[in-house]
Amino acid sequence: MLVIKIGGSVFGEIEKLAGDAMGFAGSGLIIVHGGAAETTRIAEKMGKQQRFITSASGFRSRYTDRETMEIFEMVVAGKINKEIVAALRKKGIDALGLCGADGGLLRATKKIMKAVDEGGKEKIIRDDYTGKIESVNTELLRVLINNGYVPVVAPIALSSEFELLNTDGDRAAAMIARSVGAEKLIMLTDVDGYCANFPNDLLREIRAGDLPAHIQKATGGMKRKLLAAKEAVEGGVREAVIANGKKEKPITNALAGEGTVVRMML
Repeated sequence: MLVIKIGGSVFGEIEKLAGDAMGFAGSGLIIVHGGAAETTRIAEKMGKQQRFITSASGFRSRYTDRETMEIFEMVVAGKINKEIVAALRKKGIDALGLCGADGGLLRATKKIMKAVDEGGKEKIIRDDYTGKIESVNTELLRVLINNGYVPVVAPIALSSEFELLNTDGDRAAAMIARSVGAEKLIMLTDVDGYCANFPNDLLREIRAGDLPAHIQKATGGMKRKLLAAKEAVEGGVREAVIANGKKEKPITNALAGEGTVVRMML
């Protein structure tokens, strides 16, 4: 079983990625995608200015109020999800798009968001529709895969109160990978992997035990990718790979070790 996370920065290369996915579609493939950048672009085009908050641990997240959540649903579960499905089906892959609400695929708890203000003080953010995934309906995924489909998952989850929640795509992919017992998780982005001293010192391999130090040091989206890699390998996934999705044959290259490979033991 192979889980691939497609970052928003590589959506422009979806035709290339879809062509490479043809060789893996019959062996248990799940695709998870994000859409943060496109959500921001469309939201601001609609006149909805986007706000971002930084937690005490240094993670930057979108402040997802009710209106932003509605835009996120429209862009991620609608526009982006269906464009990926169309690109895959063009290559003959039986892709099926869904979000975490469909069939109760992803269940999450609403986060209590804490942000750090300019003075360094923590404050609780109210009315935020951001969630942490707690469970995955693996039976639904296995039914789809056993019948020849490639699930394409938008990271929108359902709360216990049946609210739609925005969840992080990298961590959603990690949770899905560990839940279905995937051998590998590949996170495709617009860089070659994790650089210890950006943009230099690309690390080809990281021991899982060394991840906390790297997570603390990393910034931006890479910080969350390293956290997702940690969650994946600690949950039994053999390898998590952060690789460049803009290159030719990005999946094949990642499986061959191009990028940064995280393993529980080396």
